[in-house]
Amino acid sequence: MNITFENKVAVVTGAGSGLGLATAKAFALSGASVVLADWDRESVESAADELKDQGCAVLAVQCDVADDAQVEAMVAQTVSTFGRLDIAYNNAGVQNVLAETADSTRDDYDRVMSINLDGVWSCMKFELQQMRRQGNGAIVNCSSLGGLVGGAERGTYHAAKHGVLGLTKSAALEYAARGIRINAICPGLFWTPMSEQMAASGQSEALDALLKAVPMGRYGKPEEIADVVLWLCSDASSYVTGQSISVDGGFIMR
Repeated sequence: MNITFENKVAVVTGAGSGLGLATAKAFALSGASVVLADWDRESVESAADELKDQGCAVLAVQCDVADDAQVEAMVAQTVSTFGRLDIAYNNAGVQNVLAETADSTRDDYDRVMSINLDGVWSCMKFELQQMRRQGNGAIVNCSSLGGLVGGAERGTYHAAKHGVLGLTKSAALEYAARGIRINAICPGLFWTPMSEQMAASGQSEALDALLKAVPMGRYGKPEEIADVVLWLCSDASSYVTGQSISVDGGFIMR
């Protein structure tokens, strides 16, 4: 299947590395004009420069998705630069500090929720305002296997990711008849900078245990997330909305 995004405009948050970067590259190389957004200006500008060298139409925007004003400005800059907004992959996220619920801190809870849940809500709010004016659009929100199951010492992260699925389903109902489709993906075990940080913080044994539970027996590749996101944002999935798709090598089947 040849999926093209010629004359489409896409926004990807958390695009400076990992799943977001792989997906932004895939959109750009498939013909879309792409806004790469990330709180880390250096990483997102470097990624955008690389794509510009390949002839892609891209724009780097520094954006902290926990700040509504920055998110609103990101969408406004997208429209002022490229004229519209057709696609959004709301990917930005962080891990919580491992702790039992009784020992978790308010500061860490607020940090994780502000990015992983509030950030998705904020991005959808301003993206949908533009898509509603246009009468069309496609949004993919990044949840996690943590949005489908529980996890000891990860309650804050899992709560946020469960919330992403609730937001996705509710918004999908609101806009299903108005030409806007909204879905979520639930990535499993992928080797990304986030995984590297987990390993560096002493969670290698936990990662190894998770890997043993993956029927395919390997980590996912960021490009394998990109493929699913692009499909969900293409006309090939025109009758799909409100869904949460696990991309996990079969983990959730157990």
